[in-house]
Amino acid sequence: MPKISLHQLTFGFASNTDLLFDHVDLDLDTRWKLGLVGRNGRGKTTLFNLLQGHYPYQGHITSTTPYTYFPATVPDPTLPAMTVLQAIADVADWQVVRELRQLQLDPQRLEQPFAALSGGEQTKALLAILFADETALPLIDEPTNHLDLASRQQVAAYLKRQRRGFIVVSHDRHFLNQVTDHTLAIERRQIRLYQGNFAVYEDQKQRQDAFEAQQDAKLKKEADRLKQVAVDRTNWAQVTESRKHGNPHQKNSGWQAAGASALPAKMMKRAKNLERRRDRELQATEGLRQNIEHVAALSLTPMTTHYQPLIHVADFALWYGDRQLFQPVSFDLNAGDRLALVGPNGCGKSSFIHYLQGTFTGQHTGSATIHQQLTLSVTRQLTTENGSLTAFAAAHHLNYRELLNTLKKLGLPRDVFTTPIDQMSLGQQKKVELAQSLMTPANLFIWDEPLNYLDVFNQDQLATLLTQTQPTLLLVEHDQDFIAAVATKVVRLRP
Repeated sequence: MPKISLHQLTFGFASNTDLLFDHVDLDLDTRWKLGLVGRNGRGKTTLFNLLQGHYPYQGHITSTTPYTYFPATVPDPTLPAMTVLQAIADVADWQVVRELRQLQLDPQRLEQPFAALSGGEQTKALLAILFADETALPLIDEPTNHLDLASRQQVAAYLKRQRRGFIVVSHDRHFLNQVTDHTLAIERRQIRLYQGNFAVYEDQKQRQDAFEAQQDAKLKKEADRLKQVAVDRTNWAQVTESRKHGNPHQKNSGWQAAGASALPAKMMKRAKNLERRRDRELQATEGLRQNIEHVAALSLTPMTTHYQPLIHVADFALWYGDRQLFQPVSFDLNAGDRLALVGPNGCGKSSFIHYLQGTFTGQHTGSATIHQQLTLSVTRQLTTENGSLTAFAAAHHLNYRELLNTLKKLGLPRDVFTTPIDQMSLGQQKKVELAQSLMTPANLFIWDEPLNYLDVFNQDQLATLLTQTQPTLLLVEHDQDFIAAVATKVVRLRP
């Protein structure tokens, strides 16, 4: 059986006191379509790097097959896309064309510079070269980021048709449910393997967490009872001892004196035994609590406004030269609306946001006006920030301790607080970007693909926040479940 074996795998970064992997023993069949899941920072991408031999580690990793990795490093994006792909892997053109057609990408598009391809086209091209190499096991890291709904479905259908195994990291529930048959979950203190897709993992995880929480509460209740019994017996023994010595003129018979002397000692011994039993009960709860995910509630500060509408759009379209990005649209965004702007990649959703902010460099027809007196809070697709969190807080007029607290609620590890923002992972940078918006009081929140790189716990966390606080929101997102959960209006941009 072709497999990957991990034996006593131990690894942690020098900057982190906690190990990511601690004496892990695991066998994986390379024929599986394996989903690798877990919270941001748990080590999913690190595991990919360990498999490829990029980091030193303790223990052993053995494999019967080499690996290919998505997204591959593009050596020179100004070169024709086919030239770029040939530099990444030594495969024949016909093999690449075969995969491109399955991904519904016109091979003639590869005559363009790689940089000229859309984000979705780049993803498909890099996936094509991954599977064109039939000798290696594909390691696929976050393929759905920046893909529109149609492209996600195309990529999901492509992976579902594969007869080969692969390992894929994604935070898109539906995507994983469509393409995987096994799930490897990196939890807080252990790694668990599930036979089934993400839905199977999620169901079993919820059942296990509920059982452990119930057992935890039961053991704690028993520990509290034992503690009270021990306290009562200790107090009784002390009172008995003080009474025995309290009246020096009282005379006792020999058996009474012996009994009175022995009784408090026995009571004290029983109390000590009860305390030790209570400590064992409490220790038992530690093993139960360690893998339950605790997700803190986030806060947001919407500011009221009497302006109506906040945004007015009439027969509006954006252009780059003679290329029209989308067909004319008309709509109003009023106070209390949570409006989702949807459409395929490249149709101008982010460009529309840039226009509202006055940073769009093309042309427009029709009108789109945003009230000038509004206070905005914006989350970008990708942050361009660098430097320390301390400098970031000062530049954005944020309370530094509150910033750290918000980042902690979003799941950013404490040991990352001192890492320069530009050296953080993309998911961690996204959390910094989101934290800034969450902490900025505003009449209107504008969020451009806020779920990119965020795990499902963060996604649920944000959905709960928006439905509870009900801010006025302009949202660009491709996750249909999230849109259905939070949006009160949907406007579709059509190319």
